[in-house]
Amino acid sequence: MYRGRRIAVVVPAHEEERLIGRTLGAVPAFVDHVIVVDDGSADATSAQARALGDARVEVVRHEVNQGVGAAIVSGYRRAFAAGAEIAVVMAGDAQMDPRDLPALLDPVVEGRVGYAKGDRLAWPGARSRMPFSRWLGNHALSLLTRLATGLRLRDSQCGYTALARDAAARVPLAALWPRYGYPNDLLGMLARHGVAIEDVRVRPVYADEVSGVGLRHALVVIPSVLARVWWRRLIGRSEPSADRGAARLSAEASRSTDLAP
Repeated sequence: MYRGRRIAVVVPAHEEERLIGRTLGAVPAFVDHVIVVDDGSADATSAQARALGDARVEVVRHEVNQGVGAAIVSGYRRAFAAGAEIAVVMAGDAQMDPRDLPALLDPVVEGRVGYAKGDRLAWPGARSRMPFSRWLGNHALSLLTRLATGLRLRDSQCGYTALARDAAARVPLAALWPRYGYPNDLLGMLARHGVAIEDVRVRPVYADEVSGVGLRHALVVIPSVLARVWWRRLIGRSEPSADRGAARLSAEASRSTDLAP
């Protein structure tokens, strides 16, 4: 536990057999539960996760690739159904530094916010640590996200996040955009449902991982998601219904995912 709270880490992973062991091996000891969501991988991602021999690790597998947003939703549902009070997302490509996890958790544990998100752009020397195209693209998409959501935030594309159980119950996770662009859609959902959000400075990590985000995502997909977010905000529309507590989360998890034995 961390400061008396039960913590789960959700690891969305697609074709990450090379890096999943590095990711899981770095998860701090205070984390209670680690849910690897293998999103339709054709490689040995699931086998490598199990081979680590960590009793905290559970593998949830999508037989067909559904997208990183859908994988995270499956992980959230499983985490909260199993009793987690806070669920953290750490990608399966070892791009999130576990040393930043306490700082990410603190605003949620202390009850200041329901959702804390990483801000790589605020890290000293971020410009030199990040590929220029990523640095520039993140600034541009963060500006668009601020305009669409009305939130004051930076680095909207950072997926290193911590979500409180009660905040998750206020938003309709089933309606989340299933693929790249999910962070922007989730920020819009949280804002519309009154969930407080805080940026937390985290380290930019760029090594030998391969990003799945291309120009089409940056120039077409994510702006399209943001247009939807802006329109819903403009007309004051909320999603039809929000998930309501652990029982609903558990029931939806059993319908939408295949749990590994």
